[in-house]
Amino acid sequence: MTTPAGIDRDAPVIARHEIDIGAPLETVWQLQTNVNNWPAWQTDITAAHLDGPFEPGSSFTWTTNGYFTVTSTIYAVAERARTLWGGPAQGVMGIHEWVYTQTPDGVHVATQESFSGQPVEADAAGMQSALDKSLTDWLGHLKATAESTS
Repeated sequence: MTTPAGIDRDAPVIARHEIDIGAPLETVWQLQTNVNNWPAWQTDITAAHLDGPFEPGSSFTWTTNGYFTVTSTIYAVAERARTLWGGPAQGVMGIHEWVYTQTPDGVHVATQESFSGQPVEADAAGMQSALDKSLTDWLGHLKATAESTS
């Protein structure tokens, strides 16, 4: 497999969401790239572990809702601007991009993720709903945590 440069634009499920956060870019960046600390603020994540630096080629393992474990590979990092990671889990290939833009009042965070694979094709509507909820929840937790710690 070649290293993805972005989400799979031909995937049957693609979700895009964004939010404005009234906190410094550095705060948001640290929350997102400190994978080992995700369970402390991201209530849907029950475990997360990255050995080494948050950089392309590194992988991390994380568990959502106590049962869905994913090993993601970091594909791209542009310091305080963009991250891209993904990997397969239970027949689903997910590719997740985050873009961070400093604004006069804080940070604009845009995220998009693609899901492909047989389980996605079998229930695209259900997977779309689950992915949309996951991303909006994640953005909400990120905003609440970043704004409360700034």
